[in-house]
Amino acid sequence: MRGPTLFRDSWAGGHELVVLGWHNIESTCRYPAEPGSGTRSIARQLRALRALTSVVPLDPALATLRGGGRLPPRAVALTFDDGYRDNLALAMPLLRELGLPATFFLVPGFLGRRHEPWWEHLAWAFANATVRKAEFAGISLDVTDPAARRRSLTRVEPLLKSRDETGRRRAVAELVESMAPAGSCRCDELFMDWDEARIMARSGMSIGSHTMCHAVLAREDQAVQRRDLRESRALLEHALELPVASLAYPNGEPGDYDGTTLAAARAAGYAQAVTTHGVANRSTTEPFEIRRRVLAPGDNAAVVVAGLVRGVRRERARSVA
Repeated sequence: MRGPTLFRDSWAGGHELVVLGWHNIESTCRYPAEPGSGTRSIARQLRALRALTSVVPLDPALATLRGGGRLPPRAVALTFDDGYRDNLALAMPLLRELGLPATFFLVPGFLGRRHEPWWEHLAWAFANATVRKAEFAGISLDVTDPAARRRSLTRVEPLLKSRDETGRRRAVAELVESMAPAGSCRCDELFMDWDEARIMARSGMSIGSHTMCHAVLAREDQAVQRRDLRESRALLEHALELPVASLAYPNGEPGDYDGTTLAAARAAGYAQAVTTHGVANRSTTEPFEIRRRVLAPGDNAAVVVAGLVRGVRRERARSVA
């Protein structure tokens, strides 16, 4: 990897922070992969980041930026969303071996098994459908073979994300029933419970909130947003006995959060919130719209690092244009 060449004139001045995010490590119904490939790939990514960047804790780094201080050259913060169980079993040992800090954004409703990760349940239903066609919102969905099922799943997910939590839960239940899947879904086993979250918290890793049940916040009214963000933070702080300063917006693209969301996050006591778009953060970045690049475990390490450099340069050029 061409470290010196890649980083010449990149974000070495200490005034920019790149935030990276992951979700699962190994294969799931929604994110299938060859066994073991995710662990091998993310290990390469993390080793490349340790060698070529300065990995820093998210919360203190953002506080330093806001205060006008300097970060180490090529500062990067690492985050993981949703609370997949392999974050604890696979990612955390790697992070500890390499001496890298990270923030894990957890969902109290998943930890307590009060809510299910709908995208995994739906992917399981598509993969195990016993019918050839399903209907959703007037759309005919082909579920005759694995490739058709993946296409149909990709087609309906944006439609489901456009609904509020109550409407989406009802629609997912109806869609799952229409596919008459064989077997029993056990997708909650993919996610940590409270005891495992406590193990993670005691390891020294930082914990953030990812809302109570992974609702796309902008689809909810003001009262629901305020209650969700307040309660999710309070539950995590009480159960894990540590401060929760950061929030990650589910989905996290523009339109998935709005001005009401930003106000609700401030009112709930968060110091900042991260999105899933953009690359570089500076002292002028809105604290409740922190930019973040989301990666997949299978992404090539060299391509990841080169892409970060290009993204930082591109955003820097736009900021001075």
